[in-house]
Amino acid sequence: MKVLPFTIPPSQDKTILIEEQILPHFYPYLHRHEEIQLTLILKGQGTLLVGSIMHHFQENEVYLIGANIPHVFKNDASYFAPGNTEGVHALTIFFNTKGKLASLFNLPELKGVHSFFSTNYSGFRVPQNSFADISGRIMSIQYSSGLDQLMQFFQLLRSLSSLENIDALAPDLQLQPFSDYEGLRISNIYNYIMQNYSRDITLEEVAAAAYMTPQAFCRYFKKHTRVTFVTFLNEIRINEACKKLIEGSYDSVSSVAYDCGFNSITNFNRVFKSTTGKSPRQYVTVFLNNVAN
Repeated sequence: MKVLPFTIPPSQDKTILIEEQILPHFYPYLHRHEEIQLTLILKGQGTLLVGSIMHHFQENEVYLIGANIPHVFKNDASYFAPGNTEGVHALTIFFNTKGKLASLFNLPELKGVHSFFSTNYSGFRVPQNSFADISGRIMSIQYSSGLDQLMQFFQLLRSLSSLENIDALAPDLQLQPFSDYEGLRISNIYNYIMQNYSRDITLEEVAAAAYMTPQAFCRYFKKHTRVTFVTFLNEIRINEACKKLIEGSYDSVSSVAYDCGFNSITNFNRVFKSTTGKSPRQYVTVFLNNVAN
């Protein structure tokens, strides 16, 4: 899927690129690039969208995003408010297994590493019990250079390929050779929904924003995301509701429902349970019990 092709500036004297981001918020648009991306979140939280699958992200987490996988680390709305001082901080390593590293990844000794990235092509969140090891190696690479940096990188690859019990960020994602125009179109649709989910947004409105009839839009959206528009919209809303419930920043469950775009508490409770398997109150209770234990 060619979604807002994003070019990582090449370096003539380095095989990998490490970038430190200290910004008001992360790049807010769905995009993809040829490089595999390994990001250590040091500060900031929000929603990670990979394909059409959403995950909550926060500080002290590491995510690997596969090559050419559509994704965006979308910060919470508060990060875009005037005068906001929260900010984000991340370290990201970009590397292309088909670029300068191609000959190395074809070595017999790296067969296992190559197989690991092929199997986990959509990406994953590094398990918390491996966070200290992986994050430490990322920071070591940041503060090294030359041959030492490359050797540190191969140590990182070995640690990554040894990870167990990892869950794919988008297990059913299928890469399709869409044109850049199609990629830009679906990206604009995603961004429109994510920016307007908290109000009463209709199918007709989103279809009009995409310059399509409602019927054509439904077929188009389902074809390119493998979910319906209503399902995607509800998942965004429930994802935001879960964050509000966990943070405890709400007056009542009904206020959470209305803040997230639902105009009926009954409908909110039904969609919440069908999405999470729990009622809102059960969800909070389970979370608090897990924290206590």
